[in-house]
Amino acid sequence: MGVGTTVDPHVIELGRLMLARAPSLGEAMAEQLCREIDAYSDGTVVSKDEVRESCVANLTFIFDSLASDSDGGADVTPAERTGTARAISGVPLPAVMTAYRIGFRFMWEQTLAVARAAAIPTDSILNATSRVFFAQERFTQAMSDAYREQLTVQILEREEERSALVEALLSRRMTDRQSLWEAADLLRLPTSGPYVVVAAELPAIGKLGLPAIENRLSARDIRSAWRLLPELQVGIVHLREAAHTLNTLVEVLGQAAAARVGISPPFHELPETADALRYARLAVAGNSPELVTVFDDTPLALAAVSAPEVMTRIRSSVLGRLDGMPAEERAILVDTFRAWLAAGGSANDTAAQIYCHPNTVRHRLRRIEELTGRMLTRPKDVAELCLAFEVDQRLT
Repeated sequence: MGVGTTVDPHVIELGRLMLARAPSLGEAMAEQLCREIDAYSDGTVVSKDEVRESCVANLTFIFDSLASDSDGGADVTPAERTGTARAISGVPLPAVMTAYRIGFRFMWEQTLAVARAAAIPTDSILNATSRVFFAQERFTQAMSDAYREQLTVQILEREEERSALVEALLSRRMTDRQSLWEAADLLRLPTSGPYVVVAAELPAIGKLGLPAIENRLSARDIRSAWRLLPELQVGIVHLREAAHTLNTLVEVLGQAAAARVGISPPFHELPETADALRYARLAVAGNSPELVTVFDDTPLALAAVSAPEVMTRIRSSVLGRLDGMPAEERAILVDTFRAWLAAGGSANDTAAQIYCHPNTVRHRLRRIEELTGRMLTRPKDVAELCLAFEVDQRLT
């Protein structure tokens, strides 16, 4: 029916009859909804007065559309207010929609009864039915749109709060145990570990390195909370079973990653989050060829990053002369030394591993001794070289 179309006078009469009954019918409708809808039953989530006011507004809207001599310009503000209020109260949208269906059935039964009592012609009742369905659809749509809009606002607010909590943990601004427990609850994380911190490079400014990662992990029953920093996307991830869940985490991150990702060693208390972030950052910045790197928490690796300024000085004092060599030649010596360590100090096994003659290995090791002033036959010197090369790998 278009705007300006002549409305059946019997429909207008029916609308006026029902408008006069709207307050009492709204009261009766509210009583029925409070009996049949759990969210309304005890009055704690939504008060009975709120339900009654909504019912009266709904009925007034519908009956006013019948009493009007045109079908355009109806005010759906009451429906929008109801949708917003129910979202704020936490009533699930399906429950609100069920209440609308029950209320519509109640309203139409009452309207038919009044129409028959007033001897409204059948054709006019059918015409009224069409107008009522149209009005109810508009009213319900306005309510659900407002509900979803308010829900979106609430979700964004909660995500901002969760992101701020993650930032507080990462920057060590939260140390009180009670506050930590509350933070874990709001972040939907267990209050004790093991946890890891994940740091992902951003492929571009403002672009996530791990898109939709919280949902991806949740699908694998892994809980996490995330924060976008200027240069990294950072998350706190709970590991249910450290070894098994860590493998799953690496798998999911590898599938989602758009750039390099670093993972800290597992830790058990939330106050350790800031330290774990440092290890995750180092894993991102390391020289690993893998897209996803788990920080090696061996004693040597931890020692190498524990005091960066001191360790950098140690590296320079031991490896300073190597730094002056051409990059390619230096890389050959470093790789040979690491292969020699992995081979347990055997020149023959090292040669097999890097595909060269054992004498070549020995020559390169002697060059390292000459350049560093350390002898590979002295355990103390080997320890210093191991630490210096570890620092070289982790911090440069």
